[in-house]
Amino acid sequence: MDTVTINARGISVSLDLTVGHIADMTIESGGRQLRPLHRAPWVDANETLPPDLPQGTVRLSGDFLCAPFSRSDVEEAPLHGWPANSAWDVVDSGATAGGWRAIFRLRHKVMGASVDKILTLRDDHPFLYQEHVFSGGSGAISVAHHPMTAMKGGGRLAFSPKRFAATPADPLEPDPARGRFMLAYPARSSDLDHFPAAGGGTLDLTDYRMEDRREDFLTLVEADHGGPGWTALARHAEDDLVLVLKNPAELPVTMLWFSNGGRDYAPWSGRHLGVLGIEDGRTAIGHAASLGDNWLKREGVATAFALGERRGVSFRHVIGALPLSGGEPPREITTADGRLRLAGAAASEVPFDSEFLRIGLPPAS
Repeated sequence: MDTVTINARGISVSLDLTVGHIADMTIESGGRQLRPLHRAPWVDANETLPPDLPQGTVRLSGDFLCAPFSRSDVEEAPLHGWPANSAWDVVDSGATAGGWRAIFRLRHKVMGASVDKILTLRDDHPFLYQEHVFSGGSGAISVAHHPMTAMKGGGRLAFSPKRFAATPADPLEPDPARGRFMLAYPARSSDLDHFPAAGGGTLDLTDYRMEDRREDFLTLVEADHGGPGWTALARHAEDDLVLVLKNPAELPVTMLWFSNGGRDYAPWSGRHLGVLGIEDGRTAIGHAASLGDNWLKREGVATAFALGERRGVSFRHVIGALPLSGGEPPREITTADGRLRLAGAAASEVPFDSEFLRIGLPPAS
């Protein structure tokens, strides 16, 4: 069995057990079926792929756990670590009062720690509630979720308050024979509507335009605002709102990956279109960089969790989607009293486990 599916009333989620990626997520709302997550076009195609690809790229889908994020240059592992590239086992899966709960365990250990993935669905909640738990081990590990959505007609983004956005020293595709980018590297701005562009001037990070063929990556640092961290994407053609939420004390950065036909080599081949990665993490780029003296640490931002023989580490994350007309994301999101409330042109509220993200509490350890 390569894929296992869990269900609650109005929502289903399938996990690819070969790599721990979410293969599918379907939400029934307003008489529609919403599918907020992306699946790479080559995953289900009968084609020959380059032989040196990590399994996480071969099976690229939905969302997955990165541990570490990016380069595995402390402990030998593929890009984004064993949680994104190797097998998981079902530990427990079954109906609960008002939903479904499943526990999966990674067959590999990460820095000596065992890793559990806990997925919870609740009846009539348009959200997947996720928790990852590291038990034991030694040293420290950087982590990130890697949810990806895709658009046919672009979309508009909104965020919880951020201190600033910054690109790394080098673009993902510096060779024009292999790909292209649009942002300046390195660059920084506290105004997300006006970020330095590669050719001069600025670009609006809140506007995903399909005509912009690009491969870009940047990091948003959460401001101290006391609420949940969130990203909202109003997808124009899909007429829906994709939501990603976190506890900033656990995952203090949100990394955005704009992948819109910006790579010309296999397996991307200019066909990876309209994809946005919304990657909430506690990390710099690469495991060694996350453990060392990096630019985020100098900004007071944690970039790894400490592991230990008698220590447990856990962090939580939420992905969901709602029907939306008008194409404008909310200006504010709040969670309280079992509800998630959107303010702005898309004002509405839906059921939500408002205790799940443990806002105001430090990371479990």
